[in-house]
Amino acid sequence: MKMKFYYPKNLYFEKKRSHLFPLLKPFLKNASFTDEQRIKMYHISLSDFGITDTITNAEIVILPMSWNFYYEKKNKKEVLNFIELTKKQNKKVWSFTTGDFGVKIPNLENLLVFRSSGERTKLPENHIGMPSFIEDPLLMHFKKQQISISDYTVKPIIGFCGQSNNSFINSQSEVVRIAIRNLKYYTALTIDSPQRIQSASKLRARVLKSIKESNKLTNHFIERNQYRAGVKTKEERLKTTMEFYNNIKDTQYTVCIRGAGNFSVRLYEALAMGRIPVFINTDCILPLTDKIDWKKQMVWVEENELHLLEEKIIQFHHQLTPKTFIDLQHSNRKLWEEKLTLGGFFKTVLN
Repeated sequence: MKMKFYYPKNLYFEKKRSHLFPLLKPFLKNASFTDEQRIKMYHISLSDFGITDTITNAEIVILPMSWNFYYEKKNKKEVLNFIELTKKQNKKVWSFTTGDFGVKIPNLENLLVFRSSGERTKLPENHIGMPSFIEDPLLMHFKKQQISISDYTVKPIIGFCGQSNNSFINSQSEVVRIAIRNLKYYTALTIDSPQRIQSASKLRARVLKSIKESNKLTNHFIERNQYRAGVKTKEERLKTTMEFYNNIKDTQYTVCIRGAGNFSVRLYEALAMGRIPVFINTDCILPLTDKIDWKKQMVWVEENELHLLEEKIIQFHHQLTPKTFIDLQHSNRKLWEEKLTLGGFFKTVLN
């Protein structure tokens, strides 16, 4: 059945597309954008959703821009008035917060908040995990739709390409930046939510060091001191992008761990490539936890279990046969296509 959604046009700002609620992006396009393009780019079509001009006819009511945007533009009063209006019509409002940190959002009974970042145990139940929506890397970078199969080996092959820095100066710099940002929040100088004070790059370095020191694991790591190796030109960006995806393709497992924000885009990139994440859980808010058994799809390691990292990877790998190892690669790609693309996610939420 085609679902209808409503959004208040007075709260929609066309030129701020980066803050547009993800489900609106495939439908608020220029007139030349075809449904074939919509399906290819977003995994969603006009047969799935439609826009209505009245709240009463809508199954879904959407706050069109992010909470971050409304706070910056000081539109909070208008937003709260709109949410109160929908409450009188017995409608729930879908909203979202974006960026590495998110913002503090009123806890209203008819409000749902979709987000990728944040600490699950510190968030209200009406905050819902949302994937990082990425373009299909197979189509974008390898011009194909089928994953490359990695055959089973006795020693698992672990990949990582990205920023990792174990220096004392760098870690202290990160800690100081977080402390200053938190102080600004508590003194009302920023809208960014406060964060746990820790160095994400040092945590990454610790994880990678543990794997490199193991004689039971094979590693293929490309470690950068800067984000994207500090590239400046389009050619350099393309080169580092291909190094990143080739590193995933040419290994079996990919280390997925938080960056500045408490989430991992790499998790979805690895799944889209048909690889198996080694996921370090730092109290992340993952999507569809009621529908996806995440621990079956990847190596799951709690942050306080890092001393067991080698053991966890070996245990997961050795429970697989050559056939089930290949099956899992196909399963992870299918999981991304069906539940973690933009269209797949929102259709799954509604189902």
